[in-house]
Amino acid sequence: MRLTHLEVTDHRNIAHAELHPDPHLTVLCGPNGQGKTNLLEAIWLLTGGKSFRGSKDAELIKRGCDFSVIEGAFETQDVEKSIRLTVGSRQSQRPGRTGKLNGADVGRAAALAGNFQAVVFEPDLLGLVKGGPDGRRRFMDSALCQVYRPYLVALRRYMRLTAQKNALLKSYDITPNGNMLLDTYDEQLAEYGALIMEHRCKFLAAAAPIAAQNYKDISHGAEVLALNYQMCTAAPTAAALTEKMRAMRSAELRAGFCLAGPHREDLEILLDGQPARVFGSQGQQRSCVLAMKLAEATVVGDLFGEHPVLLLDDVLSELDDERQTYLLTRMGEHQTIVTTCDTAAFARTNGKIVMVKGGVVEEA
Repeated sequence: MRLTHLEVTDHRNIAHAELHPDPHLTVLCGPNGQGKTNLLEAIWLLTGGKSFRGSKDAELIKRGCDFSVIEGAFETQDVEKSIRLTVGSRQSQRPGRTGKLNGADVGRAAALAGNFQAVVFEPDLLGLVKGGPDGRRRFMDSALCQVYRPYLVALRRYMRLTAQKNALLKSYDITPNGNMLLDTYDEQLAEYGALIMEHRCKFLAAAAPIAAQNYKDISHGAEVLALNYQMCTAAPTAAALTEKMRAMRSAELRAGFCLAGPHREDLEILLDGQPARVFGSQGQQRSCVLAMKLAEATVVGDLFGEHPVLLLDDVLSELDDERQTYLLTRMGEHQTIVTTCDTAAFARTNGKIVMVKGGVVEEA
């Protein structure tokens, strides 16, 4: 997987910019707040996923404009493809994110999933270890949504059904045939939930040992990293999930929301058998995230048949010299686009330097 050309129009602070990334390493350099992360975000949006910054679509559009356009050309398995992504405001004819693949309209941007793959590493990802289960579920879902279109469909339908069931649980006392409706919801939730759990299991079975080896390399064997999927049932099957939801029915009626299912699961991150969230130092926690994201890139590459593009947002400033050296070494293996305020650390690489200032991109 290699991005060959990027053109961005009216995306955040970027009125217009073009980028021709190096096949191996491209360094986006400039002061903070100039648009480096905006370029990385634009590349990520070509995957069909939402912004990794958690932004709403309207926030992606340059102020005063009705829409933004992101166009990317890339090579995948020796085939050239192109994606055109349009983000429209509520005032535009087509609000939200819509896409074209090789010139053909695909509708909503989510339909682009499975064509262009990328893995992003940014400073806020420390919350993957320190934060709540939601971020760790997103770690699994983000990788799987890029590779398996059916996973993305199942996840969206599952979350929609969960919201509808929550509404029913809150109004159960005044809803005719409420128990029958709950049975119907549980039947559908079990179908989609089992698919989600099954693919999460497969993903982690592949990613966990790779992440453990990555951490060993980063820390020189100082600790052992382990990832454990805390599934809500004993097995990732519709029957097991149905049984679990039936057992939780009374508790759900008291609580007023769903208490069982993949939306309540977690990913346990352990260092030498202890929770990294509690016992890991900030350096150890950051190393966990780095090991996990590099493992994600490897697994996505194995599943898709080629390595995704690595997007690294100002990560070196948060790492010590040994970890910087490790990451710089890994950068040369596949196409990587990285942002930094200081190019000094990249003096020992052959990366292409691109200056970004005030939303203007200048290739050195």
